[in-house]
Amino acid sequence: GPTCVLGIDLGTTSVKAALVTGTERGLALAQSCSRETQAHSDSLGAAPQGMEQDVQKIIRALNECLAALPQQQLQQVTHIGISGQMHGVVFWKSDKGCKWSESGTGAAFEPDQVSHLVTWQDGRCSPTFLTSLPLPQSHVSLATGFGCATVYWYLKNSPDFLKAYDAAGTIQDYVVAMLCDLKKPLMSVQNAASWGYFNCRNKSWNTDILKKSGFPVHLLPEVGDPGSIAGRTTCAWHGIPKGAKVGIALGDFQCSVYSCLTERTDAVLNISTSAQLTISMPLGFQPPEAPDPSSAVTYFPYFNGDYLAVAASLNGGNVLATFVGMVAQWAQELGFQVQESAIYPRIIQAALAQKHSKLSVHPTLFGERHLPELLASVSSIGASELSLGHVTRALCRGLVENLCSMLPVQHLQEMGVRRILGSGSALARNEVLRQEVDRIFPFPVVYGKDVDAAVGAAMVM
Repeated sequence: GPTCVLGIDLGTTSVKAALVTGTERGLALAQSCSRETQAHSDSLGAAPQGMEQDVQKIIRALNECLAALPQQQLQQVTHIGISGQMHGVVFWKSDKGCKWSESGTGAAFEPDQVSHLVTWQDGRCSPTFLTSLPLPQSHVSLATGFGCATVYWYLKNSPDFLKAYDAAGTIQDYVVAMLCDLKKPLMSVQNAASWGYFNCRNKSWNTDILKKSGFPVHLLPEVGDPGSIAGRTTCAWHGIPKGAKVGIALGDFQCSVYSCLTERTDAVLNISTSAQLTISMPLGFQPPEAPDPSSAVTYFPYFNGDYLAVAASLNGGNVLATFVGMVAQWAQELGFQVQESAIYPRIIQAALAQKHSKLSVHPTLFGERHLPELLASVSSIGASELSLGHVTRALCRGLVENLCSMLPVQHLQEMGVRRILGSGSALARNEVLRQEVDRIFPFPVVYGKDVDAAVGAAMVM
């Protein structure tokens, strides 16, 4: 049979696996499977700002995904591409990171001496704490949720925690290390840049700066180019042959863009848990040596030395989810039980009936990396515009306007953008959001672009 490439994405809320095969017309998705991880875990050391996930539950969801894919096709897999949530950090003992066992679908591993994953959403590093850290030699501003910042937090607040581990990486780096039995984790430039204290120009950690401040530099992974091979599978994992090539782990954002971006004149607008507006930088572009802390635009390393300019908002579908949760809680306090899943279609329907609203919602409920202390606000509140429809309409408009304020239309026009590819679960499910995108951006917008990090990870291979 034809050879297959397996793409895996270890996301914030779910894990996805996709089998991609080559056809006469190019690559085609043969099979896919996703499972919610339900991995949120209380952060005892950093509550209430901490945001952690149970690695056991993430890997369980991954194993369930692979067990659900056709064995015959898994046996034809020659390459594995893995992406996942950037910025976060997980720690493990390099010789005891997992245990392998036989399951009904072949060998599988389970985490052993592994910490929780401290995610990109983690808020334990306050602005005051961040300003106390040494200045990185990097084009990326340091923020809470970044791997190196989290290590510094442990160094100050719980140094004994770090002594139990000798390896660290993103969750996707951990999976690659386990599959290939890497004694030292290997990390792509994409994930390294997302950790802070990494110089993309010379592709190296700020080792001297880190050593001077007592940072445990032995925890830093080796770094390689995205698209390169990290190693080969050491076991027949879920029936995938032993010796299959495994790519160095990639950023989920870059893989999502890779799965749909074909023209440099396209911008990608993605609204899922968070939200991003992205454009390709010209060939040969190099980011500035030092970041502008007040700038809302970050330059992400892409593939083949290219960069993406990204307005990466921390506020997207998570804000809508919080709003829905608030409505459900209010209903409960009034003595009514309403499922959150029933609220979504009702508020969208109500908002579709309200084409205009003077109500103004600034929806930065989770702050922004360049303005961490600027939280959400509501203004221009009139007595006639307090319905669920008015509020939902204003909230959806605010989410799009916030993203547009970070990477303005004028800048998109100057960069030669001709159309927008609209993607992401929140955008796909919410017609009000799509209406606001159409109203705010003066470009044709193509919706339904299947931005898929798992497929993108497979395509890179």
